[in-house]
This record gives sequence, structure tokens and C-alpha cells, in this order.
Amino acid sequence: MNTARLDKWLWAARIFKTRSMAAAACKKGQVSIGGAQMKPSRMVKVGDIIDVRKPPITYSFRILQAIEHRVGAKLIPEILENVTAPEQYELLEMNRISGFVGRARGTGRPTKKERRALDDFTGTAADTPVFFSDFDFDLDDEDLTNG
Repeated sequence: MNTARLDKWLWAARIFKTRSMAAAACKKGQVSIGGAQMKPSRMVKVGDIIDVRKPPITYSFRILQAIEHRVGAKLIPEILENVTAPEQYELLEMNRISGFVGRARGTGRPTKKERRALDDFTGTAADTPVFFSDFDFDLDDEDLTNG
């Protein structure tokens, strides 16, 4: 077999968990070959380089075998070669260590854990009201007795 459907290969090579997720990624324009977005039914062959955009980075894979049946994880090095640029992994690491969790617009309120992480990141504590943060309430005992 020299060729395989793109969505089947992405699923068989364990890049996506299900074939429907692979097909959806193709339809959304997250999968490209040579800079051109591909349909799920596109036939791929050995030697093609596939770019898969999974924010925040874009992975690149070279096809070593065109398969349509899922294989074990130990056999993946025989199926594909990861040719992702090192800058992409640096971008992923920078995103991971920044500590900021980006929320997509419209995904609702942050969870308690996310809110606390945001408070730690911005330096504001949710416990103290904002209007008390500028005042110094430490009174000396002398001020009270002399009063």
C-alpha cells in the first residue's frame, strides 16, 4: 500500500485520538501539506511532510509508512519521523513556564484554581478588598494613649 487517506493516517499514527478528531482538524484547516490546507480524504504517500497545528505550536511529521490501521505506540518510529523545528518546542516550553493560562473567549468563568493562579500571577490577592490596599492601619500604642 503506497498511499493512505490523510485522516486515517493521522489516526493510525496516533497524532489524534480518534479518526473523527483527525477529520475535524482537517476541516478546520489545522492540517496542511506544503502550506496548503488538506481535506480528510486527501491521499498521502511516503515522504510527504504533514504540518499539524495544535496551539500553541505546529508539529511537522514526515511519513515513513502509509498506513490506515492503528499500530502500537512502540511501532510509531517506523511510521513517522518528527521533524518539528526546535523553535516550536521552545515556544511550547515558554508557554508552559509562563504560568499564565489563556482562556478562550466565551468559555465561562475561571475555576477557583484558575482564579487563584491568575491572582498569583497578577499579584493581587482576592482576600483583601482593593480599597484597603493603599492604607496603613498599623497604629502605635503611643498614639492611642496620648490621644
